[in-house]
Parts: sequence; structure tokens; C-alpha cells
Amino acid sequence: MKERIIVAVVCLPLVFIILFFLPPLALTVAIAVICAISAYELLHAIGPKQNERVTIYAVFSAALVPVGVHFDAGELVFLAVFLVLMCIVFVEAMLVFRMKRQITFAQVLTALFAGALIPFLLSGLVSLKSMQEGHLLVLLPVISAFITDAGAYFAGAFFGKRKAFPLISPKKTIEGYIGGLVIGTAAMILYGGILYYTTLYEIRLWALILYGVIGAAVTELGDLAFSLVKREFDVKDYGRLLPGHGGMLDRFDSMVFTAPAMYLLVSAIPAIVVS
Repeated sequence: MKERIIVAVVCLPLVFIILFFLPPLALTVAIAVICAISAYELLHAIGPKQNERVTIYAVFSAALVPVGVHFDAGELVFLAVFLVLMCIVFVEAMLVFRMKRQITFAQVLTALFAGALIPFLLSGLVSLKSMQEGHLLVLLPVISAFITDAGAYFAGAFFGKRKAFPLISPKKTIEGYIGGLVIGTAAMILYGGILYYTTLYEIRLWALILYGVIGAAVTELGDLAFSLVKREFDVKDYGRLLPGHGGMLDRFDSMVFTAPAMYLLVSAIPAIVVS
């Protein structure tokens, strides 16, 4: 617990500086690094450990996708990366077929998931940052993910009694998930209130409530989804990079769901209207 708090205190100001103050390119570089590390962690946890070349391909691919999004070529780069990575990994699988180093179809899909799909979804943060007043919009998924996660943790610690999914996440409770949903939504409304009193933008409260509910729900789903993967492969954490938090993917697993969800909401139902 102590290590978890220390890491959060050190990292949160840095995250805020990159998101709010630094130019979009700084965030793109940060996301590229996060995606590359996450790809490495996922493949080392559950992927083809016998073939390190597959890991190298996925790590390199993962770093390219956010860069493509930054330069307004996200779709094109994603398709190119996905196709090239798929071809290369299948060639590797063919070369070692029926050998001890055999790469299964499930491992091929893991490489594609780690090297292309996860980076594309996390690049929702890059897309938000590149929009008008993006320094305000990019905070939406971050607030949703981190506050929901903290709210669920403390609500579960103080009020949790009934296990929600004991086979997937033994410590998570129904009360914790409800608390995360409520606190995550409240944090989104509070953020809207701060913007209302500190900017001249029109703030649509009903849309922010929608952001809060959907953001909190997909945050908790994302956390459960990656916990399910860990349980299936009997892995405690994806890595050890962040003491008390596990690996990079352990910290950003829910963001894989929250970032694209918030980008879709901002694009379809603007809650912060810049006139």
C-alpha cells in the first residue's frame, strides 16, 4: 500500500504536466512508450515466450500506432501495422510449426492484440489531445479511469461485503463497483463544474453525467477483462515496473477501454462546447 501511494504521488504530477501543459507530441511519445512496454509485458506474460522475435515485432509495431494517430494517419497506419505484423507472425509460426518452439494461433492473436489493437485503443488519448482545447478533453478519460479505480478501491475497502467476481478478482466487491461508478460519475460532474467557473465554454451537465456513467462502467469492465486474462494464464501481474501497481499494462488496462469510449462520446455528444 505504501509503495502504491508513493508511486502515485510521484507519477500523477508528471502525468498531469504531459496531458495539460506539454504539446501533443509529448503525449504521443509517452503513449508510444506505454504501448511498447505494455506489448512487451503482455507477450512475456501470456505470449510466445519461445520466440523473442515475435515480441520485438509487436513492441516496435505498438510504438508506431500512436505516432500515426498523431500525424492524422491513424487508420492507415493501424491497418498497415496490423497487416504487416500479422504476415510476419504467421511466417514465424509456419517456420516453427510442429516444433518445440511452435507458435499457436492464440499466440498469433496475442501478438496482434498487443502490437496493434491495444495501441490503437490507447491512442484515443492522442486523438483527444489533438482536438480543439484538447488539453481539457484529454483529462476526461484520465479522470474517469483513475478516480473510478480509486473510488472502487476505497469503497470496497470500507463497505465491501459481497464478492462480485471471486474467480476473476477475489478482492473486488459489488459495493466497490457501485462506489466506483458513483464516485467516477461525481468526479466527472465536478470537473464540469470547475470548467464552468473557470472558462467561458458551454458545459452540458447531462452529457457529462453520461460521460461519467459510461466512463466508469467501461473502466471497471476493462479492469475485469485484463484480470480475466491474468487468471486464465495464472499471472499475478503483467510486470514489475511500477512498485505496488505491477506493470505498465496493470496500470493502464482500464484505459484501453476508457480512452476510445471517451473519444467516441466527445466526438458524438460534446459536453464541453467551444464556441
